[in-house]
Amino acid sequence: MTKMTAPLPAETALPLASGRLHHAVARQLATAIVSGELPSGHVFPAEVEHAERLGVSRSVLREAFRILTAKGMVSSRPKAGTRVNARKNWNLLDPDVLAWQIQCGASDEFLRDLFELRMVVEPQAAEMAAQRRDERQLTDMANALETMERCTLTTDKGRAADIRFHELVLEATRNELMQALSTSISTAIASTTAIKQKVQDSPRDPMPEHHALYRCIAEGNAKQARKAMIALIDLAHADTRVALRR
Repeated sequence: MTKMTAPLPAETALPLASGRLHHAVARQLATAIVSGELPSGHVFPAEVEHAERLGVSRSVLREAFRILTAKGMVSSRPKAGTRVNARKNWNLLDPDVLAWQIQCGASDEFLRDLFELRMVVEPQAAEMAAQRRDERQLTDMANALETMERCTLTTDKGRAADIRFHELVLEATRNELMQALSTSISTAIASTTAIKQKVQDSPRDPMPEHHALYRCIAEGNAKQARKAMIALIDLAHADTRVALRR
C-alpha cells in the first residue's frame, strides 16, 4: 500500500488518562495493521507484556482488542493468542476501518475501489431521490448547500454540511438498506475531502456540481439526477488523485 502518513509504532506507549483510552489504543493498533507494520498472521505478545509495552492496563488492552475483533481485524483463540486477520476478513465498510485506511495512506487501488463503491450506490440513490423526495428533504438539502457555500469546505461546518447533503440524498431514497450505507459513504466523503483541503492550496470549487444535482432532484428528473451524481463523483475522484500526487 502506498503510504501518505506513517502509522504510530505498535508498541509505543500511550500516556493518556482518558476514559476512552481503549479507543486510542485500538486506533494505534489498527493503523499499524492497516499500514502493514503488523502483517496478517502477526501474533501479539501475551496480555500482561503487551499492556506494559503500551503503558496501559490489561482491561484497556482487552477493550481495544474487542473493538478490533468486532471489525474483523484481529481474532483470539485459547492458548493461540490474538493475531492479525487477513484483509479479506476485515469489515471494510466499517467507518473506522475506512478512515484508518485513508489516514494510513490510500493506494490508487484503494481509492479506485472507494470511488467505485460510491459510483455503484450514489447515482442510483440520486435517481431514486428525484422520484421519492419530499419537501422537507428538499428544504434540508437547500440549507446544506447554502451552508457549504457560505462556510466553504475549508471549515468543519462546511464539510459537515457536505456530508449532510449526501446523507439526505440517501435518506430520500426511502430504502432502508441503501440508507444503511450512509455512514460508510459519509466517511468516504469526509476523508477524501479532508485530503483535498489539506494538500491542495486552491481546491476546485465543487458547488456547481452539487447545485446541478440538487436542481435535478428538486425537478424530479431522475435520469438527469443520476448523470449529475456521476459527474460529481468523477470530478471528486480526479481531485483526490491530484491532491495525493501533490
